[in-house]
Parts: sequence; structure tokens; C-alpha cells
Amino acid sequence: MTNEGHLEPWVAGLSSAARVVWAKHDFDTNDWLPLYRHMADSAAVATLLWDEWLPPQVRRLIADALPGGEDDARLLTVWLCCVHDIGKATPAFAGQVDVLADDMRANGLATPSRKQLPDHSYAPHGLAGQLILRDWLVTRHGWTERATHQLTVVVGGHHGVQPTNTGILAADKRPGLLRTPGNEQAWLDVQNELLDVAADRTGVTPRLAAWRDAKLPQPVQVLLSSLVITADWIASNPDLFPLFPNAGTRSRDPVRTREAWRLLDLPAQWRPREPRGTPAELFATRFALPPGANPRPVQEQAVEAARAMPAPGLMILEAPMGEGKTEAALTVAEVFAARSGAGGCFVALPTMATSNAMFDRFLNWLAHVPGMPQEAASVFLAHSKAHLNEDYLALMGGGVTLDLDRDGGDDRDSTSLIAHRWLRGRKKGMLASFAVGTVDQLLFMGLKTRHLVLRHLALAGKTVVVDEAHAYDTFMNTYLDRALTWLGEYGVPVVVLTATLPARRRRELVAAYTGDHGGHDHVEQARAHPLITTATPGAPANVLAPPASGRGTDVLVEPLADDLDTLGARLTAELVDGGCALVIRNTVARVHEAAAHLRDIFGEGTVTVAHSRFLDLDRAANDADLVAAYGPPGRGADRPARHIVVATQVVEQSLDVDFDLLVTDLAPIDLVLQRMGRLHRHPRGDDQAERPERLRRARCLITGVDWTTTPPEPVRGSRTIYGAHVLLRSLAVLRSRLEARTDAERTVRLPDDISPLVQDAYADDDALIPPTWKDEAEEARTAHEVTHVVRQEKADVFLLDEPKRPGRALIGWVDAGVGDADDSHKGRAQVRDTTESLEVLVARRSTDGTVTTVPWLPDERGGLELPTHTAPPSDAARALLASALRLPYQFTVGAAIDRAIEELEADMVPAWQTKDAHWIAGELVLFLDENDRAELAGHHLHYTRTDGLKATRAE
Repeated sequence: MTNEGHLEPWVAGLSSAARVVWAKHDFDTNDWLPLYRHMADSAAVATLLWDEWLPPQVRRLIADALPGGEDDARLLTVWLCCVHDIGKATPAFAGQVDVLADDMRANGLATPSRKQLPDHSYAPHGLAGQLILRDWLVTRHGWTERATHQLTVVVGGHHGVQPTNTGILAADKRPGLLRTPGNEQAWLDVQNELLDVAADRTGVTPRLAAWRDAKLPQPVQVLLSSLVITADWIASNPDLFPLFPNAGTRSRDPVRTREAWRLLDLPAQWRPREPRGTPAELFATRFALPPGANPRPVQEQAVEAARAMPAPGLMILEAPMGEGKTEAALTVAEVFAARSGAGGCFVALPTMATSNAMFDRFLNWLAHVPGMPQEAASVFLAHSKAHLNEDYLALMGGGVTLDLDRDGGDDRDSTSLIAHRWLRGRKKGMLASFAVGTVDQLLFMGLKTRHLVLRHLALAGKTVVVDEAHAYDTFMNTYLDRALTWLGEYGVPVVVLTATLPARRRRELVAAYTGDHGGHDHVEQARAHPLITTATPGAPANVLAPPASGRGTDVLVEPLADDLDTLGARLTAELVDGGCALVIRNTVARVHEAAAHLRDIFGEGTVTVAHSRFLDLDRAANDADLVAAYGPPGRGADRPARHIVVATQVVEQSLDVDFDLLVTDLAPIDLVLQRMGRLHRHPRGDDQAERPERLRRARCLITGVDWTTTPPEPVRGSRTIYGAHVLLRSLAVLRSRLEARTDAERTVRLPDDISPLVQDAYADDDALIPPTWKDEAEEARTAHEVTHVVRQEKADVFLLDEPKRPGRALIGWVDAGVGDADDSHKGRAQVRDTTESLEVLVARRSTDGTVTTVPWLPDERGGLELPTHTAPPSDAARALLASALRLPYQFTVGAAIDRAIEELEADMVPAWQTKDAHWIAGELVLFLDENDRAELAGHHLHYTRTDGLKATRAE
């Protein structure tokens, strides 16, 4: 099958009955498209996808499953794309439009009218096509019925859901849906004729006998299914392939295919080259290190370990905060991509905020990576609020042009990074070559959803980096492990980054990726930090312990009573000569409470808060301000002489901030260590001389605990979030330091103590638990184990099965799934054990009824008028969309959420629900008064730019 002149041989060889079989209809123009036209278009698109777009990593995986290698793989892909709609050559489908069915009746194909049709839902055209193709392979080519399923299911599932055995049996019991009773032979002849011509035109006829005994692995079936869907979507686009016959000159070949491909303008995939040179040379060129700077030992050994692996596989990189794990991962990803034939890279992070922070760094890396496409490379920011990211928006226009040194010499070339118009949205966006996004995009790979095969295709052609792996709970880890299992089957290289990881979890990651759930004792027994673990399926895992970089911090730990007066008095004493303190609370309510008290002592301008209950734009500005003020020396704004930041967990990860003193609520030990990583993170003069003298030793004060009880009792909010068991284990491993009297005994040495503390806290034994804690500890452990089982069972409900043995068809693959995966909060809750929270857009409504965006928004987006009689201007609508706010937990429990939605819906503006207001249509809007207050579901709400949202019960 070639791209040019592909239609004429079909027309010449087809009977009149085959020519009139109806395929699709445009009810606005009465244009209609014969089935053979769409078959030819789909085959031509598949040829171009294979030859010009598909990464070698994917092509090789399909080729390895077939006796004729890549030639067979190309033939099979094009043929399946060609025949995927054969189920439209049935009375069940064709009879749905009477005016077109008349033509078929006139050519000998008895077709019931729409009213006469039996229930055609038993044979949707995908399933009908699967059965027709099955019968054709059995009767005309001698296949066994069982052998056909691994190919025919690709046709049956081309609308995103693979048929089930129950569905197949139900359709088989209604043969009249496939061939009209009394006229069966005429229909059978047409179906066979179209399939015969398709086999002849694509060149598969001589290969069908050789494929009969092939056993296609399920990952190969998934990839073939996804390519059929992709080709179908492109060939079904009337802007690319106009309907026939009233389409003018573009209805003729070869112009039709060439013009469609030109208009689609699908960017080529990355063609990475093996990076040469020493790790030092690579880091200097990729990340613009200053002269004389060298990569850290863990970075160098990560690159060398990647090069030494027998094949690209899994690398788990455990290293302290600030050791350059991200740069190491991107360099390893480049090595892996060149050796595997990957066509892109995806970096997964825990949150939208961390994804946004990574996106700019990712683009900078791409600017220094050879092997980019000559004209354009596609980029995708994979989360639901990507449209608010200015860097990503810039890629939606003409793109960003990069100067590239393609040959390692002086002659430079250029390429463009673009957010391609066709490669956007929740189903196609991840097909872009390069993507950064929330880890949900990866977790969805293990969730039974419609069009799941497209997500698998997107990730099967990339290298994958999973950052902040310690940030995921039991529920998320269940989906992460299943995703890793499929990635291992695809041969996708994966780099997992973490600062703190329990040894058991390290072993679970290796087992999930390799499929080997025995052995790996040495992986779990390793206690070094930093640590590099490498694994490939079928080979023993390796563990390397690179030396630490020499950067380290000794942190003095001590308990602090959990009352505000004690907190205020201690900070007053510590900051007497100035300094910057970070106070981390585990709940927003505790942040507000502490901040209010500290402002009474230190003054309004000396205390800043940071948490998740800010408008999207405000939170982004807060993060930027924190990095500017407390980031590395010499960047951003001047560091305050004396200041206190009171924050929730939002400062734990991905914010490069440095404080002189830390006060933190008790948390799981790995998170406490993460928080300690914000202490003395950057050198400030020799021997920290630029810090106030009494703060030149790093100190962490642990609060949020009643220290007078046995065992000490964490505050209620912390227990609700983390569970008593994990918090007691954290207290147990810190107990000797918290009870010590000398500085030496109270010191936590980073990074040396990270692994011992984490491994002891997450060990199964209770050796560290004091006898006086026994009863409470056992009760907490039991509750923890019950919760773990419940979460595991909840996650298993929609969890995708592991790949079955080669040859086992994908029939019922996503049966009983969740429907469409959606990158909304509701969708993310499918792979995160969270309650569905309520998100609103926030506007201000004056007493005269005038509605505007809130006045303080940056970049001239504040105070824009939002007319209520018509759709707002696009700039105002987008500013409102950027003013999203997630309401607190009070609105997620009981009847509160229903009451809140009811009240918000009653206040909706009708003019904002039209297609002209597409930016905000369907969104709930919270209208604040001129004092930025509102009443909702029995609560007083008050929003301020300094503190975010406060909610109190009206009574």
C-alpha cells in the first residue's frame, strides 16, 4: 500500500454491491462516504504513521512478535487499519439511514428499515467487524477460531473498549444483525469481497498463513489497537479527508493523502543519538554548568550505570535533597532513549505546581539535546490547568525556536517546540513527543478506562521519569506498580527519583517492573544513601552506592510544646538578631491559627503564609515569591533580614528554598527529613557567617504533639492525615534524639542518617517501640493494616490486569472500567484515594451588581469586568478561569457538598453557560462581596490575598 493513487484499484475491482455499502454520513451536506474510501484512507494514514512518525521502540516491539520482523509488522498494522470498519458492511449498521439503505437494496443487499431493525446495540460495528474478520480468517484462510481472537479484537476495540466474551456470545446469537436473513450470501459475498481486496491491496495475503501460528503478546495487541484508533481518527477528520463525492479536487488521489498529511503537519518524533563524552562533559553541555563545576558523584555514577546496563530498563535513584537528581535523570533518559529507540520523554510529578516548576527546566534541557526533529518537536503539559501556564501557552502559537548544535560542532541548526493542535486534550495530548505532567497521567495507565490503548501507545514510545516517588500513598502505589509492570513489558526505560524510600518499597518497584516477585533480597537489604538500583527483566538487579557529594547538614532536633505562646516565645528568642524561620503545619487551620498569633508578636509584614487554599494565580505567585526570597544566593529578591513563613506541606518538595530555622508538626519520618532539607540548604558565606550567629547551626523543632502523654500524642489533624501508626513510628526513630541532653546526641546528620531512619521507621518489627507504648502502638498498627487493606481493595476495583501470556486476546480488557479517564479532580480521584472536593472560580460582585475579576490579580488581569448579560471577553474569561479555588474539607463531607453545589448553581449566570463562553461554561462561580466575603452552605467565607480562604461555621 503506497500513499499515492491508493483508491483507483479498489474502485476497479469492486462489485456494484460492494461500492454502495454505506459507511458514514454528513447530515448537514448530505455527503456520503463509501466504506472502501475510508478503508483506503485509513490504510494510507497507517502507512505514513509507521514510516514517518512511530518511534523505533514501538516498531521493534511489534516486529519482534512476528515471523517476518518489521516487514510483517508494517504489513499487519496497515492491514488492520484498512479493515477496522468492516463491521459497517452489515444491515445492523447500514440500515440506520433509510435513504442510503435504498441504494443497497437496489444492488441486491436486503436491508431492513430503521424501524424494522432488531436491537442493533448487540452488534455495534466494532464488534460486528471482529466477528466478520473472524469468519473470513477461519473459512477462507484456515485459521482456528481461537487463533483469530488476538487480531480480531483489535478491530472490535477500535472505539476504545474491547468486546467481552459475553458481548461476542450475544452477537453470535443474533446473526441477522450481520447478514439479513434470507439474503445472507449476498451480504457475506460483499464482506468477503471487501476483505479480499483489502488483503490484496495491502499485500498481506501471502503472509496470513505465516501469522496463523504467531502468538502476539498483549502489549503488541494494545499497540496495534492504538494505531488503528489513531489512523481512524485522522482518516475520519473531514477537514483532512473531505467527504465524497462533493469535495472538489481533494477527493482525487494522490492529492488527497498528500494534502491531508501536509495539513495535519504531525511533528516527527525525537531521534536521540547516543550521548558521547564523560559525564562531566555531558552535564556541562546539557545544563550550562559554570566553568570549573563538576557533576556530583551520584550524577556521574547514574550515567555510568545507565551505560553499563545490558539494556535500558529501570533505574531507581535515591539521593538527598539538592543533589541534582533531576539533571541526572534527564541525562540518563537521554542515554536510555538512544539505546532503546524511544521517540520522547515524559516526566511525572506529584502535583500541578511541581509540574509547572519542572516544565521550564524541561524546556531548557530540550534546548541542549541533540537529535531533535528538523522542523518541530511536539510538547505537552499534562495536567488540567496547563492552559494557565504561560510557558505552555507560548508553545500554542508559533512555538519556541531553539538553536541546536546537531553535530557537536560549530554549525548550529534550529527546531521549534510546539504544542501541536492535534496533540492536545486528555486522549491525544500524551502522544506528543515530550511531556511533563502530574503522575496521574502515568497512573491512568493502570486504570481500566475507555481508549486506554492510546495512553499505552503514548508511554510505550518514551522514556519515563517518575519524580518524588516517596510522595505516593498505598492507593497511588497500586496503580504505579501496575503501570510499571506494563512499562516493563513494553521495554520502556524508567527512572524513579526519590530522596527517601523505604527499602521494601524499593524492592516492590523492581518486582513490578521486572515481573520477578521472588529474589531481590539484596535490593531490600541495601542501606546506603545515595543509592542507585538498576534492573532489567530477566536479569539480576544491581545496587550501587556512590559516595556522597560531601554536602551535608547536621540538624539539631528537639521537641517543642504545642501551644502558641510557646511557639511565639521561642521564635522571639531565636530571631532576636534576625533570621528566616519556616513553620510547617499539617493543616490549613493550624497555619491560620499560628500566623495570626505570630503577627500579633512580630507584626503583619513579618509573617507570610503558604498553603493550597489560594486562587491558582495567587498560589503560583506565592511559590515564585518564596523561591525569589529564600532560594539560592544571588537569585531573585533580597533575603529578608527577619521573616517567618508559616506553610503547609506545599513547601516539602520541588521548591528550592533555604531557611535558618525549622519548626514542623510531626509527620512521617521521610517527610520530616524532606522538611529538614529546607534547612541550611545553600551555603551563606564561610561557616554560614551570613546567618545570624545563634542560627548558624541548623535546628528543627518538632511540635504538633502532646509530649506529656505516654506515648506522646500527635494532634488530631495530623492523625487524620497520616494515621497514628506512621506517626508513632516516626516518633520512635527520633525518640533517642528528642530525649537527649547533648547536642551530639540530638543531631540528625543529612544525608548519612536518612536511610537508617527511614528503613527503621518502615520496618515490620517493633524493636524500637518502648514497652510503655505497646498497647497504643498495637492498636495503631491494627488500624493501619485495616486501612491498608481497604485502600488496596478499593484500588483493585478498576485496576488493569497484568499482561497475560502471549496469544491471549485482549477480550474484556477494560471490562467493568470507569469509562473515560478525566484529568479533573474527579478523574484524579480514580487513582488517588481522595474525596471529591469542590472547585470554584472566584469573582467579585459589587452592591450595584457589577461583576469583575478580583482586583489584585497580576499582569493586568485584576478588576476586569465580567458582563452578566453576555459571554465575557476571552481575556476576562481566562482571568476568571485562572482564579480557581478548591474549597476546604467542610464542603466535601455529608450533605455539605450537595448544599454548596445547589447554592452555587442557583447563582449561575445563564449567559456564561453558552458556547460563546466556552472558557467558563459549566464552571461554578463563587461571588465575593466588596469585602471579599461570602456565605455558602452555612459557612462564612473570607478570602484575603495574604491568607487565602478562611471558612467558619455561620453559627
